[in-house]
Amino acid sequence: MKIFPEIDDHLMNDLKPSAYINELSNTELFIEYPFTLLSDLKKVPQSPKHHPEGSVWNHTMLVLDNAGERKQLSLDPKVLMWSALLHDLGKASATKMTKGRITSYDHDKLGEGLAVKFLKEFTKDEKFINKVSKMVRWHMQILFVTKSLPFADIRRMASEISVDEVALLGLCDRLGRGNMTLEKKTSEEKSILSFLEKCQMYLSDRKRPFDSVR
Repeated sequence: MKIFPEIDDHLMNDLKPSAYINELSNTELFIEYPFTLLSDLKKVPQSPKHHPEGSVWNHTMLVLDNAGERKQLSLDPKVLMWSALLHDLGKASATKMTKGRITSYDHDKLGEGLAVKFLKEFTKDEKFINKVSKMVRWHMQILFVTKSLPFADIRRMASEISVDEVALLGLCDRLGRGNMTLEKKTSEEKSILSFLEKCQMYLSDRKRPFDSVR
């Protein structure tokens, strides 16, 4: 389909790709599969405390623009940009109200498969599809590692994708929120540095049994 290279061109060359993607989302294209995987995000709410910008779609557009501003920092800008666009696909099915709170547990795991399905509609580049899907799969590790949560899995993440690239996507993800003050931005940047430091410490510790840290 011609639309894939057109989207790719905007992702790679626009400083604010959200302008084009938002415009595209208002066309009939977004009522067709696989674009429904993206359009569904417009109806998915998020916790007002953590995401004052509103829906998952609004968040995704902010993440996309943050990635657009930083893609020159990536060793694979195309993978970064498509990962930013697709990183929260899993939230459409994962989002629920749990004890009065909006949650989206395992949306990273669900999103991995959905990213594969989405991209396979447009390209046969298996290496590209795998990289994007793994970025989606591991983008929540920023939170899990920095908070020392049991869902952290540095060893497996590092075996499947570049930790530095995950960190860059993670930074764009964390900055892609409403009411982002300078103080909050600085705090999020420190979290990314903490994530990288913890990953480096773990990966350099050859004496530690593989299954002892999660």
